[in-house]
Amino acid sequence: MRVGLFVTCLVDLMRPGIGFAAMRLLEAAGCTVQVPAAQTCCGQPGYNSGDRKAARALALKTLKEFAGCDYVVVPSGSCAGMIRVHYPALFKDDPAMIESVNRLSARTYELTDFLVNVARLENIPGTYSGSLTYHDACSGLRELGVQAQPRALLAKMPGVKLKEMDESTACCGFGGTFSVKFGDISASMAEKKCAHIIRSGADAIVAGDLGCLLSIEGRMRRRGDRQTRVLHVAEVLAGENGVCK
Repeated sequence: MRVGLFVTCLVDLMRPGIGFAAMRLLEAAGCTVQVPAAQTCCGQPGYNSGDRKAARALALKTLKEFAGCDYVVVPSGSCAGMIRVHYPALFKDDPAMIESVNRLSARTYELTDFLVNVARLENIPGTYSGSLTYHDACSGLRELGVQAQPRALLAKMPGVKLKEMDESTACCGFGGTFSVKFGDISASMAEKKCAHIIRSGADAIVAGDLGCLLSIEGRMRRRGDRQTRVLHVAEVLAGENGVCK
């Protein structure tokens, strides 16, 4: 099974270890992983800001780069959602391209969704000992139905104790350009999310979208919390980025 790993801009620039963790998980599931070196952005920032021309150009670039893959896997619900849900909308009036775009969309998955429902990964390569709480990022949850999948994978790790926080499905306030355009509202939402995390009593907050994690971690540290770990689910499952192996 040839899987193309779409690393995402944030992972590449801010925490590349997530990409390596995703690769380790895919390889553990028996996949042959390809990482197109020229990949860049999925086009979501432009799309959300109304720049359909730029978004289409990046979509066409992505389509070309991942053409030879059986599946495209993304360690981000928002970027996976862009490809799977919004690429077809971008090309709905383009009969020359819509068939190819729909094929790409249909074979694109968020990482944990792919590992559970396609690759059916049973043996988790990493180990972890401690408690964690899980934040359900908006795009993965609402566009792709990702909620049970990460929890099912974490449940296969004997050392993990999941402590569900209140309102785990509520937005953390990041929302991409939302956090720039509506900074005060975003900060208030992040503050509420952090309060729920602390009340859960978990040692770590885990999520499947780095954008959410950066927003949450920034707020946690400004609150003076230096202890709560902020981890991508791929890092926990693969035992990467300082997580116990």
